[in-house]
Amino acid sequence: MNFIQQFVTLLFPVLSALTIHEFSHGLIAHQLGDDTAYRAGRLTLNPIKHLDPIGTLMLFIVHIGWAKPVPINPYNFKDMKKDTALVSLAGPAANFIMAAVFSLFFRLLSPNMYTQNPNIFVMIIFYTIFINLALGFFNLIPFPPLDGSKILGAFLSDEAYYKFQKFEQKGMFIFLGIIIVSRLLNLNIIGNIILPPIYFFVQIFTGIKM
Repeated sequence: MNFIQQFVTLLFPVLSALTIHEFSHGLIAHQLGDDTAYRAGRLTLNPIKHLDPIGTLMLFIVHIGWAKPVPINPYNFKDMKKDTALVSLAGPAANFIMAAVFSLFFRLLSPNMYTQNPNIFVMIIFYTIFINLALGFFNLIPFPPLDGSKILGAFLSDEAYYKFQKFEQKGMFIFLGIIIVSRLLNLNIIGNIILPPIYFFVQIFTGIKM
């Protein structure tokens, strides 16, 4: 695909995956007693409210990206560690549900439509499945500031949790450094972690082996 075809094909998958991910964070936080996302106008399915320009661009260029984090105030939760973990889990869980739902549409189409005579509609559905799986598994990596680190935090002692969360500010720069170095050296460090489960579920959902 040329750039224009790639952009058109990936536009809906990228925007929908990022939007449902961040919306779900805000929705669960609101249900657990924190209305910070609601007051910030982030409890919405409008993708413009959730887009991070750099993170979205990175998704198109290196296929690893992020949205603008939904603001939450964990001090509004009854159980800070547990509820923060539930809010963090909501994003990846929503992506996996989206992938499963779109797999039903994919399966309803002719089995040969994608492999023998692909059209842009089928490709959009396929990449919606793929990108939702990719975003979900990527965010489950237990490294700050990704969702997986906050899920892991629920199982740490209070002291360890406090130290782990203090590392979050540095964690983003370290994580970006890992991504850049892996791309420059062609090591694909992140890909080696998340691609096996992505490929596994793509095959389950679509029947296509990657």
